[in-house]
Amino acid sequence: METKNLKSAGVFRYFEEICQVPRPSKKEEKIIAYLKAFGEKNRLETLTDEAGNVLISKPATPGMEGCKTVVLQAHVDMVCEKNNDVAHDFLNDPIETEIDGEWMKAKGTTLGADNGIGVATALAVLTDESLEHGPIECLFTVDEETGLTGAFALKEGFLKGDILLNLDSEDEGELFIGCAGGVDTVAEFTYQETDVPEGYFCCKIGVKGLKGGHSGSDIHLGRGNANKILDRFLTDVFRKYDLYLCEIEGGNLRNAIAREAYAVVALPEADKHALRSALNVFASEVQAEYSVTEPDLQLVMESEAPRKKAIDKDTAKRLLQALYAAPHGVFAMSQDIPGLVETSTNLASVKMKPGNVIRIETSQRSSINSAKQNIADMVRTVFDMAGAQVSSGDGYPGWKPNPHSEILEIAVESYKRLFGVEAKVKAIHAGLECGLFLDKYPSLDMVSFGPTLQGVHSPDERMNIPSVERFWCHLTDILKHVPTKRQG
Repeated sequence: METKNLKSAGVFRYFEEICQVPRPSKKEEKIIAYLKAFGEKNRLETLTDEAGNVLISKPATPGMEGCKTVVLQAHVDMVCEKNNDVAHDFLNDPIETEIDGEWMKAKGTTLGADNGIGVATALAVLTDESLEHGPIECLFTVDEETGLTGAFALKEGFLKGDILLNLDSEDEGELFIGCAGGVDTVAEFTYQETDVPEGYFCCKIGVKGLKGGHSGSDIHLGRGNANKILDRFLTDVFRKYDLYLCEIEGGNLRNAIAREAYAVVALPEADKHALRSALNVFASEVQAEYSVTEPDLQLVMESEAPRKKAIDKDTAKRLLQALYAAPHGVFAMSQDIPGLVETSTNLASVKMKPGNVIRIETSQRSSINSAKQNIADMVRTVFDMAGAQVSSGDGYPGWKPNPHSEILEIAVESYKRLFGVEAKVKAIHAGLECGLFLDKYPSLDMVSFGPTLQGVHSPDERMNIPSVERFWCHLTDILKHVPTKRQG
């Protein structure tokens, strides 16, 4: 599908430009420089705060100066995930896009449409002189994916807007007016190195082929977690054989469901065939369990060079038991909004760190603050009982829905007039920066929407091209109908 002849052609042009600019979370220097140069080139007022957030303003079109000021907001960073067989340096290499029917995707990496398409849409609004709108501020925040630090650092007075349109949702035709809050819980085991007996057979056991996905918006889909699947097998075989755990790693980002995991183990040479048979049996069982949600799930066993050192047996046992007991997935559904996940937890990553430390990162979400704290305490208790050192972040607030929002009414009416169907008004289990914006600007009237994205936070990420067109038409129509400021 060609994009150059669409009304939203400017959006795709800027999206392709953004794809040339590396922008991993916490490494956004290049995209910040790009945005500042964009503002200067187009002679638009451009401000940058201490955190790196960029604000670019555009005056109202003639006759609409009295309208309320609208903030278009998107985050500039992207989740950097790739398939293991893909060579890609996210700090330097551009994202290579390709079109497959009605979808745009990347070649073996995340596409970065989350939230590059929001950034590109805002830039297209800033440069399109054919649009009718009141005063506009475009806020580009940093580090949304790994800490929301840009939104946390936003100072009062940086924005002048009355309405905020968050461009970071992933289902076109749906308007979001609330989101979950979240908190991270981290556990660390410190181990002693122990000698692997002479003549032991070493092998690598891996879980791969899972879909992964976003730990908020995809957590209810019943997908497998590679950390949980690997640990389930390891826990079983550790009971049966004299196994040494030499290495373990799985998952990556706290807000992504773990797609791949592996462990290197050592065991007596005489037991290697029994271990392979056990893996084959386990693989057939777990593949049957996940036959619908994870049709490409694989468990593999490969020979490894002998290892001389391993994690001491006591720590290995406590680690595996804690990972087994740690909850993962949906914990509670909303009693107010049918079909909405209220509370969940994600066993995100297991990493070996310098200093003989094994670090487990998890994230908890809930639209109810007390429930968020409860599930975080549950995770903490599991790892506490296993002897780990456990810490929690400050977390971030949820966004309480306002069903009487003025901009929501305008967005709903606009969608019905443009497309002849009702937009769906929802809350989302994924976290958005909107809750933090309300902390600093309590009077902001907000709604979140965007084009259709699938597989975000994984190399399967793809963006529906026709939905970008509808999203653009909807956004520009909303801007045209923003109400005037009340006088006095």
